[in-house]
Amino acid sequence: MSMEVRLLLAFLLMGVVMFVTPYFMKSPAPVTAKKNAPAAASTASVKPPAAAAPSAPAQPEAASDTSASATDQHAEPLFVIDNGVFQVSFSNQGATARSWLLKKYRGNDNKPLELINTVSNLEFPFSLYFPAEKPAGNVNWRYYTQTPDPDHLGISYEFSDGHTSVRKTFRFQKDSYRSQVSAQVTIDGRPVNSMIEWLGGFGDMTVANPSASQRTLYFIAPENSLKEQNAKAAKNGPVTVSGDFSFAGIADQYFAAVFLPEENRPLTEVTFSNDARTVFEEKAQPFPGVAVTDGKANQLSLFVGPKDVDLLRRVNPKLADLVNFGWWSFIAKPLFLLLNWTHSLLHNFGWAIVAVTIFINILIFPLRLTSLKSARKMQALKPQIDAINQKYKEISMRDPRKAQQQQEQMDLYKKYGINPMGGCLPSLIPLVLIIPFYQVIRSAAEMRGAHWLWITDLSQAEQLPIKILPILMIVGQFFSTKMMPSPSADPNQQRMMMLMPLIFGFMFYNLPSGLVLYYLTGTLVAIGQQWFFNHTETAQEAARSVQPPPKKKNGRK
Repeated sequence: MSMEVRLLLAFLLMGVVMFVTPYFMKSPAPVTAKKNAPAAASTASVKPPAAAAPSAPAQPEAASDTSASATDQHAEPLFVIDNGVFQVSFSNQGATARSWLLKKYRGNDNKPLELINTVSNLEFPFSLYFPAEKPAGNVNWRYYTQTPDPDHLGISYEFSDGHTSVRKTFRFQKDSYRSQVSAQVTIDGRPVNSMIEWLGGFGDMTVANPSASQRTLYFIAPENSLKEQNAKAAKNGPVTVSGDFSFAGIADQYFAAVFLPEENRPLTEVTFSNDARTVFEEKAQPFPGVAVTDGKANQLSLFVGPKDVDLLRRVNPKLADLVNFGWWSFIAKPLFLLLNWTHSLLHNFGWAIVAVTIFINILIFPLRLTSLKSARKMQALKPQIDAINQKYKEISMRDPRKAQQQQEQMDLYKKYGINPMGGCLPSLIPLVLIIPFYQVIRSAAEMRGAHWLWITDLSQAEQLPIKILPILMIVGQFFSTKMMPSPSADPNQQRMMMLMPLIFGFMFYNLPSGLVLYYLTGTLVAIGQQWFFNHTETAQEAARSVQPPPKKKNGRK
């Protein structure tokens, strides 16, 4: 195969890897995972119809010395906590969160981003799951007494039916995504195991197919390893894992809700799979759900917010591991750090991508210069290559003498120090970096909503009816291809090279605009370097170095 065909195949393989990688980035279930028996099914019962009256509290079966008086069952207004970065609405029915708005982020509906699936038919976040002994009544739908803190940055809830007592507390910090949550349950004065749930999905529900990017996760401290599971992992029943976890919870592409143990106690996490619809999609789809506990105490720190590396480190250094760049992390992570540092200087991620792309192309320019010299030499050798091809024109491809043709060509390249495949490396490096760039854009919350000129969000494709960046990329690649010296007169190869810009444009048309900006910038830099080289004496010298000496006439040169 020719160099052009090899390059085209290499790019196509890169594209396949880039599109297929997210579907194969699922971490295998750990050895400690176990399926719960059907008897221990989640307490995620279906919500009663909105018009239905609340069920009456369960009556105590028998009085005991440890019984508490039953909580009066009545609804109270939602209690709203606004700490500057988010606004959370709590209901005294189940002592659960009904809304969690991030004030500094917006969804595709251009409204403050809602992290709770508000139309899920499942129990609301901070309901309780009982893996073993369960109360006689469903405490997730009873009404609790609520006691707000004086500064309105916290609230406590209590419930009792005479046998079962539940106490939950929520405490927030001003301008912080971190909070403290506790939940304790007793039956006739005996503590029982309970877990704090977040069901029905989490994160940005305004994107297409939101369940595809949502995962439950936990970080194994001794192994320094992040494990993730999607809804499919629990399709046959809840999956339980326990261990020395730095944190455990649920996340989507750019946001996370994770619990951290207060005193390095072991955590237990249960992953559920439940069908639910969203505000934007009427058809139900399987969403992952999670329940977490640190034991009977359930005194946990909670982070709910964006997967912004700098922010995560400030909240807790261990949380920075929430940003998972996948298989290409050994390249993607340094690339992100370079982009983030450049952003701190330029204050715009679009210009940061442009600057980093120029920097990368400057680094590989020595390799590209060698490639340009080789291409110019091959172009100058074309008459000699054509002579060899003409010599073997009548020989069949199956004829053993056909190998002599290839050998003569290789001997000619060797004579002038030309490596026919040496020119591929400078072209392959930008192609290989497409995947790490893609991983950075799809994993780092800093890229979400980042703008540049007319682009409103570099993490998504352009929202214009006709996307400008991909068209500019096609035009740029067309000029780049025209400027490259062609060592072959084969019209089929030349046609294929002219088709490559269209193939690239088709591949990139609906990809994130930040990725298109990267490749467009690289193409423009390559055009500039090619133009510069074409106007240097080095290019002329490279062509002259492979010219055969003039034929002798009458014994003289």
